[in-house]
Amino acid sequence: QVQLVESGGGLVQAGGSLRVSCAASGGMFSMYTFGWFRQAPGKEREFVAGISWTGGRTYYADSVKGRFTISRDNAKNTVFLQMYSLNSEETAVYYCAAVFARDLVPQTTTGYTYWGQGTKVTVSS
Repeated sequence: QVQLVESGGGLVQAGGSLRVSCAASGGMFSMYTFGWFRQAPGKEREFVAGISWTGGRTYYADSVKGRFTISRDNAKNTVFLQMYSLNSEETAVYYCAAVFARDLVPQTTTGYTYWGQGTKVTVSS
């Protein structure tokens, strides 16, 4: 059983940057593929970025390409999402998700087994 705990959310001005983190425990971290999703009020949860268990593959939603970077630190059992040039429409709860050893990074919620509780990001305009 893998436990995921997100942190780093908060209030940021439009155009600003923020880094959210996902600390994992309870499993062999290096064997898991991770994804970041977000859910705005009244909207469905959407894929933001993902990184394969080898770290060699990363995927991004078109809306965040060039602005967001996903990375992992296997020594710290942590996955990061660095976000730049945030806009108010990206206000949402950001969730970390994990699935065991998938080479192709899932881009749907059903592709992941474990989920964190989320961290709220508010972008003020």
